[in-house]
Amino acid sequence: MEGFDWLFFAEISLAGLGSGGLLALTGLAFVIIYKATRVVNLAIGELLMISAYVFFAFAAGMNLPIWAAILGAVVASGLIGALIERTMIRPMLGEAAISTFMVTVGLSSILVGIVELVWTADPRRLPEFMPSDPVLLGPAMVAPKVFYGFLVTALLIAAVLVVFRFWRGGVALRATASDQAAAYSMGINVPRVFSLAWTVAAMIAAVAGIVVGAIGGISSTMGVFGLSVLVVVIVGGLDSVVGALVGGLLVGLVEAWAGAYLGGEFKMIATFSLLVLVLLLRPYGLFGTHDIERL
Repeated sequence: MEGFDWLFFAEISLAGLGSGGLLALTGLAFVIIYKATRVVNLAIGELLMISAYVFFAFAAGMNLPIWAAILGAVVASGLIGALIERTMIRPMLGEAAISTFMVTVGLSSILVGIVELVWTADPRRLPEFMPSDPVLLGPAMVAPKVFYGFLVTALLIAAVLVVFRFWRGGVALRATASDQAAAYSMGINVPRVFSLAWTVAAMIAAVAGIVVGAIGGISSTMGVFGLSVLVVVIVGGLDSVVGALVGGLLVGLVEAWAGAYLGGEFKMIATFSLLVLVLLLRPYGLFGTHDIERL
């Protein structure tokens, strides 16, 4: 098209893929919990938020080296995930799905309250730990934090997929996700698999939270990020890992294009318009199975 700025379009698209990678990573954490436990975790954005604040406490409050702060935040987040599963989710086994869903709604408010009590509601900046030199991909320039954030995200997603393909715990999680009764009959400790799913998902959310916080800062409203993640997993399919990855990149691109060409106020409208369109055409998501129960 004559007069169309293809360079600007490329730069916007690359930025969209960068944010989409973070959505895909967090969507992967959501899907891991859903596949193993059939729990729709509405507090995934707040898990991301609390992890970013734990990193902030280690890096800025305790002045730990960045690598130690990241490791500490990931481990602490995993422990938080295990604690949530043991104290809030496991007692709800056998209850109606809507009851467990409402527990996660309450959990999101609890985590926001903890952050505001400890760190107040004021936005904060994380210590700088990413390279600051602009990144050029051909003629297109990409913000360094977006580029390196996407790189970390892609490497982590690949690592998680490989680990869960060959690691014994990953095999047990996939078996439980396929058929809990069959997993019990094969001697798999299903409650332990539930705990594993929440622990791993919280650790993945921790990495996403640190990267999101490094790009845009942290605040008690970071949980809003979880709304976009919810769109991602519904568009891709609640029980589909591939759907989370494709959905994340797709939503990231749609948000970037809408924000650049229509205005920032249209980003959320475009995102939820995509959600409605996909649900009208494929109610179970792009890659989801047909027997998913919607809340």
